[in-house]
Amino acid sequence: MIVEKIPMQGAGDVSLTAYVLEPSPEMPNMTHRPAVLVIPGGGYHFCSDREAEPVALAFLREGYSTFVLRYSVQQAAEWPNPLRDAENAMRLIRSRAAEWDVDPERIAAIGFSAGGHLTAALGTIGEEKPNALILGYPCILDEMDCIAEFHAPTLDSFVTAQTPPTFIFAASDDTCVPIRHSLRFAAALDAAGVPFQLHIFDRGGHGFSLATHVVVPQPQQRALLREDSRWIKMCTDWLSRIFGLNPPAET
Repeated sequence: MIVEKIPMQGAGDVSLTAYVLEPSPEMPNMTHRPAVLVIPGGGYHFCSDREAEPVALAFLREGYSTFVLRYSVQQAAEWPNPLRDAENAMRLIRSRAAEWDVDPERIAAIGFSAGGHLTAALGTIGEEKPNALILGYPCILDEMDCIAEFHAPTLDSFVTAQTPPTFIFAASDDTCVPIRHSLRFAAALDAAGVPFQLHIFDRGGHGFSLATHVVVPQPQQRALLREDSRWIKMCTDWLSRIFGLNPPAET
């Protein structure tokens, strides 16, 4: 595996870390791989480690080359700086697709919370759209007081038939970013005829990431979130179908 951290031009300390699976004659069906761009949350104040490398490695396990974007935050996060960072990351991945053995037409972007807002923006108003969106407890509406101190656009109104197929997951007891954000975006996708899946778990709160021992150290809390951890399997099955790949083997 190749791991490469690439500094990127932007308003803040922006970088893209690549986790690229190298081809092998022992795995002839795993060449020209699909990819996932991971966009962590953090309220545009920071980029959450819990929603970065662990998520990238989870998709890596399923045969995706993955890329983690550390975008502009804090004073540098004035809109649209983070969106420009995400667009540049997509352009970079596609420009180096042959070198990294990545299929440029099978690149998904996944974002959590504020990163979900940025991912949804990339898929709606972005100039360099991914081929699929994955949104974890995303902030979609402009009522972002709990995560951002600057104005950022409401995104459901920008959904069109050109918005990529979308997978959304959240928890109904999320008091930071209520599920109306996810529901409004899903309704807009439905109205535009965009394929989507929506999964609302009955508990989990906000920021549960993979909901595994890697990101949730307390065993009691992890037991409560066990059902939520199923989203990664649901998502990779969905993504395999959207991208026309063989579904991952049952575990």
